[in-house]
Amino acid sequence: MSKVRVNAFTISLDGYGAGSSQTLDKPMGERGEQLHGWMVTTRTFHTMFGGRDEGTTGVDDDFAKRSMAGLGAWILGRNMFGPVRGPWPDESWQGWWGEEPPYHVPVFVLTHHARKSFEMKGGTTFHFVTGGPDEAMRRAKEAAGAKDIRVGGGVATVRHYLEAGAIDELHLVVSPVVLGKGEHLLRGIDLPKLGYRVSEHAATEKATHVVFTRS
Repeated sequence: MSKVRVNAFTISLDGYGAGSSQTLDKPMGERGEQLHGWMVTTRTFHTMFGGRDEGTTGVDDDFAKRSMAGLGAWILGRNMFGPVRGPWPDESWQGWWGEEPPYHVPVFVLTHHARKSFEMKGGTTFHFVTGGPDEAMRRAKEAAGAKDIRVGGGVATVRHYLEAGAIDELHLVVSPVVLGKGEHLLRGIDLPKLGYRVSEHAATEKATHVVFTRS
């Protein structure tokens, strides 16, 4: 049965999923790029961006590989798509990922400002949803069919779907860095009350992986 998943969502030791002061040059905010040291060295990451037989294997790579498997659609908050704020000035911005994004399925971007859908190399089509998270989820489920939907972030988007009980599986990666401030993922969210339980955990040299499932 199709599931809604959050995978490989990395937070700091003090719970932040992004640093403060996000900019075009620093899309993850101040020191936010430090969160993803566990991921960028993996073979899966290198393969996603054109590398062959490069990168590390092992537990981190296993989780990275699982995060991309079995997906039929993605949901992204607008900040995850790009740094443009407010009405779209034009359609020149097409994402952080170059000509071939790593998704290869329909991606539904939450926004308050309408924009036409467009397709990119490799089968990724970006759709811009102005009707809110519920509409994005409905459309993602229709597009995914029997496959899973991945909620890619950012923090506010994940928090919304968590609080709504819409996420079936939550894979958090705790990176050994402290950000001090930024966007906190779980503040004020009672995961046990929402029905989430730890179903899997594993520690590596670079991160701790924790998987929650919702009963």
